[in-house]
Amino acid sequence: MPLPVLLGAFAGLISLALVLGGVWIVYAWATGVLLASAWLVIGVVMLAWSALGRVMVLAFFPRGADEPPRQTSGGENLSAPDGSFLHVEHDGSDDKPVLILTHGWTLDSRAWYYVRKQLADQYRLVTWDLPGLGRSTQPKAARYSVERLAEDLRSVISATSAPRVTLVGHSIGGMMMLTLCRLDPQLIEQRVAGLVLIDTTYTFPLKTGMAPRLMQTLRRPLIEPLLHLTIWTWPLAWLQNWLNYFNGFGHLINRLTGFGPGVTRGQLDMAAWYMAKDHPAVVAKGILAVLSWDEEATLERIRKPVQIIVGEKDRLTRPRAANAMQAKIPAASMTAIPLAGHNGLLADDERAYAQAIEQAARRFAAQPARAA
Repeated sequence: MPLPVLLGAFAGLISLALVLGGVWIVYAWATGVLLASAWLVIGVVMLAWSALGRVMVLAFFPRGADEPPRQTSGGENLSAPDGSFLHVEHDGSDDKPVLILTHGWTLDSRAWYYVRKQLADQYRLVTWDLPGLGRSTQPKAARYSVERLAEDLRSVISATSAPRVTLVGHSIGGMMMLTLCRLDPQLIEQRVAGLVLIDTTYTFPLKTGMAPRLMQTLRRPLIEPLLHLTIWTWPLAWLQNWLNYFNGFGHLINRLTGFGPGVTRGQLDMAAWYMAKDHPAVVAKGILAVLSWDEEATLERIRKPVQIIVGEKDRLTRPRAANAMQAKIPAASMTAIPLAGHNGLLADDERAYAQAIEQAARRFAAQPARAA
């Protein structure tokens, strides 16, 4: 989604200025250019904030009893249509119903931590990293589109031996599922029991996110040029992202755009860590891809049961997008998660998202399979 990247870019300039300014002030004081001791204090404070601001910001948030871990292990690599590799992990036994979980942009399969803990005993969970994120490699041509990502999802479905699967997609994961419904309706008809769309939209996010008129006005003169600049100058953008992480600006941005109240220290730190570690050029290319994406016409052609899950505090794909999808998809129902933001999955220690997914999967399983 463009808003966090836009805010991160401006925060990155401030972060860079803090470091360079602090270094210059301390150097100038040491060489006698600046004489007052107050200048030394200012320079040291600027450098200290740049290195330790994260600790001070996180101190205002509570510790959680079950924080999402950064470690990952196991899994396998699946060949994508273009020859790149998609990292896939499995939880649960082979004889259970299969759920394929597709995470949102800038995240990876670790975003499903709470869902995996809750549902692995009852389902066979297939999680995978989108290309260029997590442990999946970038596309060979380094080009991104929602259609191309949907082809990767088709590869994951095809590699699953189960006759029917339930597709679960968060943010861009849900967009990919809608695109796949258009590209390959036969696959959806034959292999998919139902779709779960989580905190996602049916058209380009500037239209259904926060401040839609302002964001659409800024698209051509600011947002798209900034994304192209990020691709060209990704080493500098990466440095700024890590500075944002250590000084706490990344945490404040994620609290504003991705979470509702109640987020814990570890959950917020995980989201800010994602923003710092992901390759800036990959992130920018993915966002450019969704800026020209629209599947509104596809909604009324979906014949599978659909469960829409939306956080009531989602600012990036606001609940009105979920309402519109529910109205246009023939067999859709909706669940609203109180106080959850766009990245509510990362803060699902109360298991609200997991329970909504489980209820949808049970409803889909009760539907009779249609002949090929």
